[in-house]
Amino acid sequence: MTTRLSITQLDEMKQRGEKIAVLTSYDASFARLLEDAGVDVLLVGDSLGMVVQGQESTLPVTLADMVYHLSCVARVSRRTMLVADMPYLSDCTPEQALAAASQLMKAGAHMVKLEGAGHRLDIISTLTRNAVPVCGHLGLLPQSVFRLGGYRVQGREQAEAQHILNDAIAIQDAGAQLLVLECVPRLLAAEISKALRIPVIGIGAGVDTDGQVLVVYDMLGITSGKPAKFVKDFLADSDSISAAIRAYVSAVKAGSFPAAEHTFL
Repeated sequence: MTTRLSITQLDEMKQRGEKIAVLTSYDASFARLLEDAGVDVLLVGDSLGMVVQGQESTLPVTLADMVYHLSCVARVSRRTMLVADMPYLSDCTPEQALAAASQLMKAGAHMVKLEGAGHRLDIISTLTRNAVPVCGHLGLLPQSVFRLGGYRVQGREQAEAQHILNDAIAIQDAGAQLLVLECVPRLLAAEISKALRIPVIGIGAGVDTDGQVLVVYDMLGITSGKPAKFVKDFLADSDSISAAIRAYVSAVKAGSFPAAEHTFL
């Protein structure tokens, strides 16, 4: 019988210093490939709005979209933990967030992810009190990209870095059991990862976090436009998609990805 990766096991991986390999997944076919290649966690991300639907941002993605794609992944997943994004404006109040999270959990999620801190600390507390595991998300927040003035590195100034660190601790204290850090300097990400007891997953946050996540299409070099600095095309040096995914998992586990050229200082 296949054993599914648990939150407790992720905690143990952090304590052992074993890196956690995460990739996005939006359909059954990729979910099978990713599991077979040894990916630990599948993130059904609202990034599907851009890479699947052709939207300019994640904002148009609906809760119904998330439930549909999550269901596709959940039907074939047997080993990985499944994390699902709470889409834009689905978590404005604790009551609204609980209703949305209920749909995602019933569709197969083992954890939901929401962006930011502030008033969302109460939302995280409400969700966790109602047995909904939560992954936080700090740094660059795609759902707030217009307020942030675009896709840019967060936390380079000392005051901003301290604010992100404080938010990370507050998210943990509110009950979150996982944290994604996006587009922050390596030293800040390392400090946050060391300060928290929960695992920290980086994307554009350097190699010192407890694990890494990329959009699977970015990792395969099939996303249109110029790739972000933190992206590596693993398919370029592989003879198949499966081999590329295995190469990503190996690089994450070995701590060779992200390298210096994928890192913000």
